[in-house]
Amino acid sequence: MKSMLFISTLLVLSANTAVSAGEAVNNLINEYQTAAAVKADAAEGTRLWRQLFSAKPPYTKRSCQSCHGTNLLLPGRHVRSQKMIKAMAPSVNTNRLTDTKKITKWLKRNCKWTLGRECTVIEKVNLLAFLRQQ
Repeated sequence: MKSMLFISTLLVLSANTAVSAGEAVNNLINEYQTAAAVKADAAEGTRLWRQLFSAKPPYTKRSCQSCHGTNLLLPGRHVRSQKMIKAMAPSVNTNRLTDTKKITKWLKRNCKWTLGRECTVIEKVNLLAFLRQQ
């Protein structure tokens, strides 16, 4: 009886984890839309993804696609370290956009690296809308 209860509990927990993990990006988009009082705009996210920003030397200009590439179905490469970056497209990399903590961590880190500052809530929601559709 105890083993059946244990197995049932594990199945319920793993099912709940899978559902919440798949909804992580949607939850963040909803949160950011509410905070900014705007609707997510994937086209604006695309523009931001491609936009060049001034960076500290020796890299005079960079964009999100400087490291992640123009085709998000393929791996990218960090411009400074040359370290490979797994494909950004959730359609190819099922681990992308599944963990809220990782999403917020990497948005903060990559915005600072690329834009030279943290992204605004509007920029975050638009970037996530763009990435979600990949």
